Amino acid sequence: MYVNKFNKSADFPEIERLIRENGFAVLIRSVDGVVQAAHIPLELTAGEVGEKVLTGHVSRANPIWKNPDDPTETLAIFTGPHAYISSSWYDHVNVPTWNYIAVHIYGKMRLIEGEDLTRSIGALVDKYESGSVNPVSMQSMGAEYVRKEMKGLVGFEISIDRVQGAWKLSQNRDEKNRLSIIAELEKLNDHNATLVAEEMKRRL
Repeated sequence: MYVNKFNKSADFPEIERLIRENGFAVLIRSVDGVVQAAHIPLELTAGEVGEKVLTGHVSRANPIWKNPDDPTETLAIFTGPHAYISSSWYDHVNVPTWNYIAVHIYGKMRLIEGEDLTRSIGALVDKYESGSVNPVSMQSMGAEYVRKEMKGLVGFEISIDRVQGAWKLSQNRDEKNRLSIIAELEKLNDHNATLVAEEMKRRL
């Protein structure tokens, strides 16, 4: 991913926050010479020796998990809020653009199974069920049902070998124009625009 020098972030706590808040990712791998992509939730967790890894799972029918020993990198893309920036918001003539946040994680895939896979899926269910009025869990589904359903899944970990963070938030503009952009974004009454404005405020 090309990242302008104004927009790079190597702050891992900031990157980790983005991943935890926007866990629905695009996973990309080359399998037998064909580029495969999957849209799935990924979790940032601790690996075998405490290192940070991404964990997830896909349907066994999905070819993206095959040839896990292939040394080719796997790419996970996480996107945060984004918003169109009108050039009419500047105090000078300029081109319109788009503000956004994105993180690319590059690493190697390792398959997980048994108790490791059960824990991984259980943690994912618990995270996303936490806001439900009547949350379900792996336990409430029943052991036999869970065993049956898990036969159709393949779990994996992805090592974190390279990280790219892009926080493109008008850092190349002066404070007057950045404040103008924030004000205009807040007028839109749009969820993404509001979040972009909040992220821009953090950097003033």
